[in-house]
Amino acid sequence: MSLYDEGHTVAGWTGFGIATLGSGVVGLGMCTASLPLVAGGLAGVAVSVLVTWVLHLAGWGKPPGVRPRGEWGMRVRDAQAQEGHPGCVSCRLAGRGRWAVVAGAAGRPTAAESIPVSPIE
Repeated sequence: MSLYDEGHTVAGWTGFGIATLGSGVVGLGMCTASLPLVAGGLAGVAVSVLVTWVLHLAGWGKPPGVRPRGEWGMRVRDAQAQEGHPGCVSCRLAGRGRWAVVAGAAGRPTAAESIPVSPIE
């Protein structure tokens, strides 16, 4: 078992399954030179992104980073999903989450910068 249990969630596997079907339809459309099949497959891939996002927000995904070992199971819902995860792009797009507050130039609080994804940033 990996240390980070990436993708071992209902949201992750559901999104993967829908995206795989959409990609297969795109491939079939390319082989048969059918523009409607290619468009339908691309729409399926777009639907997979939306379904994964909705399931993540409903608690069937996982926050970024390491979870405690007791929360690694597929049937364990994420209790933090309703408030939003710190550093989670999906939660930010939904208007959820905790922003760190720092004093701005005029003394007004402003949102802190996001957490870097890689050490290169």
